[in-house]
Amino acid sequence: MKDLSLPFTKEQITGIIREHPTPFHIYDERGIRDNAKRLKEAFAGVEGFKEFFAVKALPNPYILKIMQSEGFGADCSSLPELLLAEKAGIVGENIMFSSNDTPANEFVKARELGGIINLDDITHIDFLKQNAGMPDLICFRYNPGGESGNAIIGKPQEAKYGFTKDQMFEGYATCRDMGIERFGMHTMVVSNELNPTYLVESARMLFDLVVEISEKVGIRFEFVNLGGGIGIPYRPDQDSVPYDVVAAGIQEAYAEKIEANGLAPLKVFMECGRAITGPYGFLVTTVLHMKHIYKDYVGTDACMANLMRPGMYGAYHNITVMGKEDQPANFMYDVTGGLCENNDKFAIDRMLPEVEIGDILVIHDTGAHGYAMGFNYNGKLRSAELLLREDGSVTQIRRAETVDDYFATLDFEGLPEFPA
Repeated sequence: MKDLSLPFTKEQITGIIREHPTPFHIYDERGIRDNAKRLKEAFAGVEGFKEFFAVKALPNPYILKIMQSEGFGADCSSLPELLLAEKAGIVGENIMFSSNDTPANEFVKARELGGIINLDDITHIDFLKQNAGMPDLICFRYNPGGESGNAIIGKPQEAKYGFTKDQMFEGYATCRDMGIERFGMHTMVVSNELNPTYLVESARMLFDLVVEISEKVGIRFEFVNLGGGIGIPYRPDQDSVPYDVVAAGIQEAYAEKIEANGLAPLKVFMECGRAITGPYGFLVTTVLHMKHIYKDYVGTDACMANLMRPGMYGAYHNITVMGKEDQPANFMYDVTGGLCENNDKFAIDRMLPEVEIGDILVIHDTGAHGYAMGFNYNGKLRSAELLLREDGSVTQIRRAETVDDYFATLDFEGLPEFPA
């Protein structure tokens, strides 16, 4: 069952709010580090294992410094993410650059940093060569087609990502003929997946393709990147993915397919984001209004601009009413924000203890794709981000946006005068 405990008490969070008004996201450093260590321990026996933290999940340099100190690299998908990695001291082949419809200047920056470039389309080989030059090491993203994806990522044949199988052969042969001698392979066909079998099957699929391409194209692969995709238990009745089960399945497939065909050593990479930080982030918000019409509504000072997953995906996030953890959850509410959209709801028909104006709500599991997916529709301003340090202190790692920030890109001086 999911752990619903919090790394702070009502007294502690009330003290934090006095200095940092709600809403804000707060991340538990100890939880993140302990989880990173569990992943490394579970995969210690997997050949050349390395985790490249998916920057898109939680793009903050403080978080990236934690990742770096735990021995992780950075999975980047844009120029700003590359710059974040660089500022955090993550450079060279500790960067995996996987993007799509990529502008030339982003390939140039990835080459400048010495990152591993993972191409999304066969036409990008020539585009990369013409605009940034070919690196010593190249990687392609494989789209297996078929219907093997899960609910979030969808059917691979309908996804915009990756090379077809025939294009993989053609692409590697083209790069071989250019004189490139270092190769990697990548895929990602599931997202937020709790079934370990899906993750092991991704490895088996890539291992099979490595065997086939190695033989037919006459190249040797240095690594495979299995993508991210490890899910987290958002719902109370769900369990965490057992890292050791996934690692054992990958090791078994590796022995059967890579070692048996004389292709070892082949390093195994992953690029998890959600699994690393997701459970250790919390959106803290204060109840502003209680509305009783056809349903009962809890109106908060946060909104979909702070956490869009429930509105976008119908995603479930547990909610704790601070100080009322031991009270019976016998009131049904929709928990909402102030956006002018009816899907601006953190929960629908959620059973909670009786909620009152001024209560502090903690929305769980916002440590990945929470703040990162924020926006400014309705002129809503994005919140602060805080880091709960291992010693119990709190560091603001991103200040809240201001109205001046919102207006910063607008030109008020050049406003024309129109006749009334």
